[in-house]
Amino acid sequence: MTLSVDVFLLDEDGESHVQEVPEGSSDLAGPEVWRTAVWGAEAVRALGARFFPRLVGGWLVAQPDEVIGLLDECALLRRSLAPIARGTAQGDCPDGVRAIGDRLTNIEAACHRALAIGGGVLVW
Repeated sequence: MTLSVDVFLLDEDGESHVQEVPEGSSDLAGPEVWRTAVWGAEAVRALGARFFPRLVGGWLVAQPDEVIGLLDECALLRRSLAPIARGTAQGDCPDGVRAIGDRLTNIEAACHRALAIGGGVLVW
C-alpha cells in the first residue's frame, strides 16, 4: 500500500471532489509505513511540523486556506532532509534523502495545483 497526494475542490455544499492527477505528475507520497516511520517521526515533529504528523492517525487534509501553510511546512522539511533521513527508517537507506525529497516534490506540486484552482490538498 502507498500514500497518495491529491488536490480536492469543495462544492457549494462543502462536499470535496478529488481532482484527476495531471498527466506527467505523480501522486506518490511514500509507502504506507511512512505515516509513522517518516512523516510522523520524532525527527519531523521536532522541527515543529503540524501537518505531516497528522498522517499517524489518519489523513492529512489541508483545507484551501491551509495550503500555503502546508507548502511552508514542505519547505521546512526540505531544509532538513538529511537529519530527517538519519532520524527515521530512511537513515539506513542510501537513497533516503532523495526518496523523501522526491515525495516532498510531489506534495509541493499538488499544493501549487491546489493554489491555482482554490482547492485543498489531501494525503491519504
